[in-house]
Amino acid sequence: MDEREYGAHQIQVLEGLEAVRRRPGMYVGSTGSAGLHHLLYEVVDNSVDEALAGRATRIEVVLHRDGSATVVDDGGGIPVEVHPQTGRSTVETVLTILHAGGKFGGGAYKVSGGLHGVGVSVVNALSEWLEVEVRRGGRRWRQRYSRGKPTTELECVGEAQGTGTRVSFLPDREIFVETEFHYDTVRQRLQELAYLVAGLRITLVDERTGQREEFRFEGGVRELVRAANRHRKVLNDPPFHARRERDGVDVEVAIQYNEGYVEHVLSFVNTIPTTEGGMHVVGFRSALTRVVNDYARRQGLLKDQDGPLAGEDVREGLTAVVSLKMTDPQFEGQTKTKLGNTEVKGIVESVVGETFGDYLETHPTEARRVVAKAIQAMRAREAAKQARDLVRRKSALEVSTLPGKLADCAERDPLRSELFIVEGDSAGGSAKQGRDRRFQAILPIQGKILNVEKARMDRMLHHEEIRAIITALGTGIGPEFDLSKRRYDKVILMTDADVDGAHIRTLLLTFFYRYMRELIEHGKVYVAVPPLYLVRNGKRKRYAYSDEELAAALKEFGEGSEVQRYKGLGEMNPEQLWETTMDPARRTLIRVELEDAEEADRIFRTLMGEEVEPRRQFIVRYAREVRNLDI
Repeated sequence: MDEREYGAHQIQVLEGLEAVRRRPGMYVGSTGSAGLHHLLYEVVDNSVDEALAGRATRIEVVLHRDGSATVVDDGGGIPVEVHPQTGRSTVETVLTILHAGGKFGGGAYKVSGGLHGVGVSVVNALSEWLEVEVRRGGRRWRQRYSRGKPTTELECVGEAQGTGTRVSFLPDREIFVETEFHYDTVRQRLQELAYLVAGLRITLVDERTGQREEFRFEGGVRELVRAANRHRKVLNDPPFHARRERDGVDVEVAIQYNEGYVEHVLSFVNTIPTTEGGMHVVGFRSALTRVVNDYARRQGLLKDQDGPLAGEDVREGLTAVVSLKMTDPQFEGQTKTKLGNTEVKGIVESVVGETFGDYLETHPTEARRVVAKAIQAMRAREAAKQARDLVRRKSALEVSTLPGKLADCAERDPLRSELFIVEGDSAGGSAKQGRDRRFQAILPIQGKILNVEKARMDRMLHHEEIRAIITALGTGIGPEFDLSKRRYDKVILMTDADVDGAHIRTLLLTFFYRYMRELIEHGKVYVAVPPLYLVRNGKRKRYAYSDEELAAALKEFGEGSEVQRYKGLGEMNPEQLWETTMDPARRTLIRVELEDAEEADRIFRTLMGEEVEPRRQFIVRYAREVRNLDI
C-alpha cells in the first residue's frame, strides 16, 4: 500500500474522552495562556503532519474577532466513510474519541508530530463549539460539535475542488482562564514550523487587527539559526549544516556561533518543540564537546597543562537547531516537551561527531575562532568558580553590609515567607516600614542591575546587587542551583510603573531566566502591581491601577475629585504601599510564567544589544501600543 493513502481502516480506537474536561491540564499543560495556545498548535500540527506526509503544501491560520480560530490545509482531508470499529463516520471518530487517529496504525503517516493522538479530540472536548469541514472525493462535508459532542450529523454540503481540512473552534471559557490568542505567540510558532518544513507555505491572518503574514523558507533550519543570530556578530557564516538518516531516524543539525555568552539550542522532534530537551540534545552536546576538544588537542590549541574544555565552555555563544524526524518517538508528558528514546542519543552523537568533526577540519579559520572562544570561556569559568566560592562563604548577616540591604523576616520556613526585590532606597524604606515583618523580607536594589546578556558569570558574580540577590535567596545559580535551598517561597519584583521600572524588571527577569530558571518554572517569581492613581473626594478615596479604573472612579466620585499620579513607589507612604501592593488580602500579583520570561529575554536582546536597527524597528512597531508613558 502507498504510504500516502489514508483511509478508515488506518484509524485505531483506543479510548474515550471522559477525563479531558475534568483534568484539562493533563492534556494541554495548563488552563492559562500556554494551554490555550496548545489547542491551536494541536490543530496546526495535524496539518503539518499532512505536509510531512507529502499531501499538503499550504496552511492558513485565522484568528477571528470572536476569539475563535480556524486552521485550513490542502492535505488529504480526514476520511469521511463509516469507521469499522465505531459504526460512526471516521471524522466523528477522530474528533470524539481520544487516541483515535492515523498516527497509531502505521502507513498513513511515516512521521508525525501528533503522536499522542490526543490532538483534535482534546481540542474538541475543550471548545464551546468546533466545526470541521472536509474536502475529499470531489465533495465538501461538514459537522459541528459542542464541548466534544456532535450537534449535527456529518453532511455533504456541496461539491469541492481538491482536498483538505478546515477546523474552526472557540476555546471554552468554562475551562480556560485566558481565552485570547496572542498574535506574536502564534506568529513565532508558525514561523518556526515554516523553517522546520522547508518549502511549506504558512499564512497567518488576524481579523482583529487586519495583520497578515506569510512564511516560507527554502533554506530550512539554516535560515532559522541565521535568523536567531541576526542581531549578533557571528563566528561562522554560513552556518554549519548536516542532515543524515541513520537507523530510520532523520537527523538534521545547524550550528552557528556568535560573540555572546549565552547558549541557545532549539530542539524538535517531528516539528514539535522539545523545550525540555531529551536524549537527542544529550547526544548533540556530548558530540560537540568531544569533537571540539579533540580538534583543539590535535591542533595544539589546548596545552598539555590545560584541562579539557567543559561542555558549558564549548557551548558559550552557541546557536543551534537539532531537528529529528522519526516514526516512534517516546515523549515524556502529554505536552511532548522531552524526548525519552535512549537509542537516539547514540544516533545523534554519531551523526554530529562525524559531520561537525569534518567541518572543523575543512574550515580551519572558523574552527580556530570557535576553539579560542571556548578557551576564553574555560578561563572565565575558573574565575567564576573562585567568585562563587566567595559568594558562598558570605553569610546572610554579611549581606546587610552590601549596597541594597536585606531586611529579613522572622519566619524561617521558606514556604511561609516571601522576598520583595524593590527598586530604589526610597521605596525600599517605605516597604521596610509598611511590610509584615513576620514573613516579608525586603531587598532594595539601587539603579539598573548588570546586563547579564553581555557579561560572563565571573563578572556577574562581582556585581554587588546580583551577589546580594544570590546570597539572599540561598539557592546558588546556574548548574549549582538548588531550589530546595531557597529561603523564600515567593520572589516578588516591585518596581515603579514607568519606563525605568519596566527596564529594571526586564533586567531582573533576564537574570532569573538565565541563571535561576527553575524559580520561574516552579512559579516562584511574581511581579507586584502598584496603583497608578489615587482619587480623593472628601473622605472617599480609591486607588486606580489603570486609566480605565481612573475614569470609572472619577465618574463615580463626580466633580471636585482630586487625582494623585504615582510616578514611583517612593511617592507612597508605608501605609499606602502596604494596603495597595503588599497586603496579601488586597494586593495583585502577576505570576511570571516561562513564556513571559522568554519574551522578556527576546525583547531585552533586541533593546539592549549592540545593533541599533533592531531597536529602531522595535520602537516603530510597538510605539502605538505604549500606555502610561512618562516623559
